[in-house]
Order: sequence, then structure tokens, then C-alpha cells
Amino acid sequence: MRKLIVLAAAASALLVGACNTVSGLGRDAEAVGRAVTGAAEDVKR
Repeated sequence: MRKLIVLAAAASALLVGACNTVSGLGRDAEAVGRAVTGAAEDVKR
């Protein structure tokens, strides 16, 4: 039973870490999208 609890705690820690990584990647992709949109609008002018 103790091994199961330790395994569940380790899996939870990995999942939380993965969520933070995906969240950061999403923010980076959003920033790139804004930069591309800004550049496209500058070219239109």
C-alpha cells in the first residue's frame, strides 16, 4: 500500500510539472502569434 501511495505522489508531481510546461509553451506561442500579427499589420500600412 505504501508503494502505491509513493507512486501516486510521484505521478502527481510529474503531471503538475507537465502542466506548467504546457502552460509556458502556450504563452510562448501566443507571444509569437502577436508578433506575427503586429508585423503583418505594419506591412499593410
